[in-house]
Amino acid sequence: MSDEAALKATRERIDQLDRDIQQLINQRAEAAQEVARIKLKSDPHAVFYRPEREASVLREVKARNEGPISDEEMARLFREIMSCCLALEQPLKIAFLGPDGTFTQTAALKHFGHSVSTLSVGSIPDIFAEVESGACHYGVVPVENSTEGVVSHTLDTFMKSPLKICGEVTLRINQHLLSNAESLDEIKTIYSHQQSLAQCRGWLDRHLPNAERIAVGSNAEAARRAAEEQGTAAIAGETAAEIYKLTKLAINIEDEPGNTTRFMVIGKNDVGPSGHDKTSLLLSSKNESGGLHALLAPLAINGISMTRIESRPSRQGIWEYVFFIDINGHRDDEKVAAALSDLDNKASLFKVLGSYPRAVI
Repeated sequence: MSDEAALKATRERIDQLDRDIQQLINQRAEAAQEVARIKLKSDPHAVFYRPEREASVLREVKARNEGPISDEEMARLFREIMSCCLALEQPLKIAFLGPDGTFTQTAALKHFGHSVSTLSVGSIPDIFAEVESGACHYGVVPVENSTEGVVSHTLDTFMKSPLKICGEVTLRINQHLLSNAESLDEIKTIYSHQQSLAQCRGWLDRHLPNAERIAVGSNAEAARRAAEEQGTAAIAGETAAEIYKLTKLAINIEDEPGNTTRFMVIGKNDVGPSGHDKTSLLLSSKNESGGLHALLAPLAINGISMTRIESRPSRQGIWEYVFFIDINGHRDDEKVAAALSDLDNKASLFKVLGSYPRAVI
């Protein structure tokens, strides 16, 4: 067979595979619609988004993948298929920290797929408010960065909110210098969120030491200003560059190449076990010697691994603190349940913020 004939045959095979894939995707969508009908028949207020189910499916996708497509890319493709199928059952509305083009919006779309509707809001407390009121089904909020640490506004809002953590998203943060200018020499002012300015401090000191650095509410807001003002630039991501039609004067300017931000998905419903879960706790120790040790002891006794601990002022008394703790496991797991029961008896404040699947993609 000649090369031309082989190429034609291969292309015909691809065309047939495309038809088969399209047919199978539609069959999956029909099955999702049938799930919706069954659920609504028994419960008019049924919840269709099941984080634990979706996490399990994506883990299986990665486990059975044989390439040449990478595990992560295959999971991303299935994420989008699942997103459009879920939209046939129940279109979801997701609140994120705006304006359009922020890393929080990117995280929301990474977690839920592009078939959801996203709502830009102005602050982290506003995200909680939109979900609490029922205006949005879920919200996505930043909680910590690998370089700059905890996002205090998020932790403080958890103290008084009834919402639960339903999932987590990790996002590799690539920071770019965006502008309408043609060269670095034209840049007199740089806009960005304070976290991004800190993450790029070393690069800015080397390349733009005399440019004024102005912190704004978000990187997307920075990009909007840079698009409107001459002699300015913004530190922001790929999405902001596309939305505001800015040129990348420099790419990947973050000082730490592994810079990653973790986001939390917040909602009203508890999440069942997926088999690979975390639980987040809000605790306060009694004001006595060994108080913190007493909080941590039940975890050690029951063999529970703690992955993170942060302290914040309680705002209820001078030098009184609350602790945000992440542990491996689900609150329904036997050992975790035993540890939580012991903690409930020992802590002056005890609140399970949520059990949820570990980030999959």
